[in-house]
Amino acid sequence: MGSFSEQLAAGVRARRAVLRLTQHDLADMAGVSERFVRFVEQGKASVQLDSLLAVLDTLGLELTVGTRVSKAARTLAEVPAQDRAE
Repeated sequence: MGSFSEQLAAGVRARRAVLRLTQHDLADMAGVSERFVRFVEQGKASVQLDSLLAVLDTLGLELTVGTRVSKAARTLAEVPAQDRAE
């Protein structure tokens, strides 16, 4: 399982292919630049959230947020309570 940006890129590319849209078509429909669509599909680490959401909405995809254990929580769980600074 790749990074979030890699998974997102693959999902957008796959959905665009299913809908038989070019990057240009998707950009026009979503109101973003073709360059932005290309960046999303390349998994660029820094993209504007509002533009990303427009692309996902156009493709009928959604971004969801779920709970998971963070790196900080895992680290905290490994440190005995008496050793934690107050």
